[in-house]
Parts: sequence; C-alpha cells; structure tokens
Amino acid sequence: MEKRSPAMEFVYTIITCGIYGIFWQVRTKNEMVAKGAEIPTAWLLIVPFANLYWLWKYSEGVEKVTSGKLSAAIVLLLFFVLGPIAIPVVQSKFNEVA
Repeated sequence: MEKRSPAMEFVYTIITCGIYGIFWQVRTKNEMVAKGAEIPTAWLLIVPFANLYWLWKYSEGVEKVTSGKLSAAIVLLLFFVLGPIAIPVVQSKFNEVA
C-alpha cells in the first residue's frame, strides 16, 4: 500500500465534490488486489445496487489488507454514515500497513 496524507485525501475529495474519492477508491482497490484481496471491477461503482455489493467487497478487502484492524462492517458504516471522512480514516490504516 502506498503512503498518502489522510488530510490531503480529504481535502482533494472535498475540492472535487467527491470525484477524487472515487479515484482514490479505485486506486486503493488495485493496491489491495495486488495484496490478495478479491474485489470485483470498479465499473460496478456506476451500476445502481451493484455499487453496494462492490462497496461491501471493498470493505472486506480493507479488512484483509489491514489484518482485521478495520472490520468490513465498520468500513461500510464509515462510508455510509461519514462519507468523505471515511477516506482519511481508512487511509491512515493503509499507511500503518505500508
């Protein structure tokens, strides 16, 4: 996993009205797949209801890569409840792994 500044990831997401957040998810998805996580193609993000499945698989990938420091359920709740604030939280755990 590549080390990134959690604060800047949040700022970029806010400045771009969430577009950078999607880019960040796709980029980190590719890094997690390289570490053995099973996450389907990111094209599912634009398909209604399939994006919920994709986000769950992404959350499971976060749990696998962080060795359980963040559970899949917590990551999913973070994205649903806190939205862009979830990105720096998850990125800080990725930085611990890197």
